[in-house]
Amino acid sequence: MAINFRVIDTGVRDGRLQIAFDDALIDLHKSGRSPDTVRFMRFPPTALVGRHQAVNHELKLDHIRNNAIGIVRRITGGGAIYLDSGQVGWEIVLSRKRLPLPTLADYTAGICAAVADGLSRTFGIDARFRPRNDIEVGGKKLSGTGGYFDGDTLIYQGTVLVDVDPAAMMACLNVPAPKLAKRDLDQSESRVTTLKALLGHTPGIEEVHGAVLSGLQTKFGLSFEIQTPTAEEEALALRRLTEEIGTDEFVFSIDDPRSEDVFEATTTSSGGSVSAFVRLEGERQARRIREVLLTGDFFVTPPRMVLDLEAHLRGVPASQAGACVDRFFALAKPDLLTIAPADFRTAIENAVAAGS
Repeated sequence: MAINFRVIDTGVRDGRLQIAFDDALIDLHKSGRSPDTVRFMRFPPTALVGRHQAVNHELKLDHIRNNAIGIVRRITGGGAIYLDSGQVGWEIVLSRKRLPLPTLADYTAGICAAVADGLSRTFGIDARFRPRNDIEVGGKKLSGTGGYFDGDTLIYQGTVLVDVDPAAMMACLNVPAPKLAKRDLDQSESRVTTLKALLGHTPGIEEVHGAVLSGLQTKFGLSFEIQTPTAEEEALALRRLTEEIGTDEFVFSIDDPRSEDVFEATTTSSGGSVSAFVRLEGERQARRIREVLLTGDFFVTPPRMVLDLEAHLRGVPASQAGACVDRFFALAKPDLLTIAPADFRTAIENAVAAGS
């Protein structure tokens, strides 16, 4: 039996409003007032950072401001990206009970494989899921993805790069040299491709939508009904925009954590990076963690796990930081998509060691 999904398209909207709509849709889905949904969206020129990233570290702010490019913080994790109206954003918001899979990694593999299959069949290309969370063609990224659980609700998002100048994209982003070096790439632009580059022409937006839906339908047995957003969804999105998501306070909530009394360290693995910024207090053997901030391009479920870990470390003796991290993960048992608990421990221990 087919699983019924609604399909909506919020078109080209201000980036902060698009993210506010995400937030509203999740809450209304959790309360049963929005159905399982596939949403398509597009952005004016916009630089988006992940939920746990520091804006100043990830974006070339002078270039962005000089070119009137929007700055947005997503409510999902992952790395910084640049989008404009030539890219298609897609997301699926669903009940895990209706489409059950064990872990976030399983949903990632299934959804990415489905979308890759739809793109391949529609456009005659060889798109494939690349673990941990990309869709690639010939070793170049065509789509980045990510998501998280909030209770029974899963939000999973991705993009399809239709027609973008990779150099213009990378002009907005600070891509760390180690991230390029690990893939033996000397230029950031060589990491990505577009449907226009692959096909020799720019496909229509509706054709791209159809490819994504075709893949999801074939893989998961979904059926679709085209609808429009509800008045309740639009009203709540506007409220979230003005109260939180659209404010500079939210967007720059992690800005530039560096200062003279902050010690930092970064751990980079094949799936992403974790940076720890630590303030210490006390002397010698009595040295303790005063506060810690964790940033990076990672995905965790539940999203508040990072805040919980930061709170868990406050007041902990510096010598016990690593053991404290281990105890936290043993009890919390979060779902990590791109990194491991050991990455958090290493970053925190190295930051503490730098200040001891």
